[in-house]
Amino acid sequence: MYELNESSFDPITFVLTGIPGMEECHVWISVPFCLMYLTAVFSNSVLLFVISTDRSLHEPMHLFLAMLAVSDLMLSTTTVPKMLAIFWFSAREISFDACITQMFFTHFSIVESSVLLAMAFDRYVAVCDPLRYPSVLTPSVIGKIAVAAVLRGFCIMFPPIFLLKRLPYCGHNVMPHTYCEHMGIARLACADIRANVWYGLTTALLSSGLDVVLIAASYALILRAVFRLPTPEARLKTLSTCGSHLCVILMFYVPAFFSFLTHRFGHHIPSHVHILLANLYVVVPPMLNPIVYGVRTRQIRERVLRLLCPTAEWPCPGCWGRC
Repeated sequence: MYELNESSFDPITFVLTGIPGMEECHVWISVPFCLMYLTAVFSNSVLLFVISTDRSLHEPMHLFLAMLAVSDLMLSTTTVPKMLAIFWFSAREISFDACITQMFFTHFSIVESSVLLAMAFDRYVAVCDPLRYPSVLTPSVIGKIAVAAVLRGFCIMFPPIFLLKRLPYCGHNVMPHTYCEHMGIARLACADIRANVWYGLTTALLSSGLDVVLIAASYALILRAVFRLPTPEARLKTLSTCGSHLCVILMFYVPAFFSFLTHRFGHHIPSHVHILLANLYVVVPPMLNPIVYGVRTRQIRERVLRLLCPTAEWPCPGCWGRC
């Protein structure tokens, strides 16, 4: 009898419905998502190629940017292809193990939060203690930061696999979403999920929440150092070196925390609004991050232009017509 009950509770497949209430618009919604995904893949791939092949870009900030690009590619590639399959081919079924795997790599984007914290530390040292910058952020230190970010993400996302596998699902397998995420799976269980709720809340506060506090503290120290500079021109020049990083921070944390909080506390928000914003979160930051850095960082901008237009001489403001 126990074996019969256990097998009846074992979920064979889940069904992802897409965006609830907007099923008739799935094909139209898929067009901008497909274009944004292709842009994200292309721009991050170009960024990685440029940084990896140009030794002059093997500096701490650019290496952190390469880590950010890898994280962005993983996040979007883990979620968007399945999303497009749902929109185009109604391929809504996903096995339990595949769903758990997608959940793991989707939330593994916590690595991106660690990278953003490392980039904030990079800006702090560059502005507040520039003379020690080469000795503090050595290649060895950057390698250790990368390993620590990956290990941190793995340690945070490994326990939810067992927290979800221990739950009985009693045949509840319809998930109103386009990809699998921790609480979306847990809510299908016919058992107490308080452990999942508290684990998700605690890890979010102690990982991304702590990162935000440390990033804010680093920028408070940066601003204090900037306002001590003697001239407005020097202040503006110093702040401009942090502009790209601040844009990326806002693009990552604002939608991430909005999605996290509405999923747990925003029950009055329509489900299609929450799901649509969750979908934008996995494709918009990966698309915009390399564009922001490509536009605002002169070295990267010149290398990309040289790659796209190798016959021109860079920097060359009047060379666009020769490409």
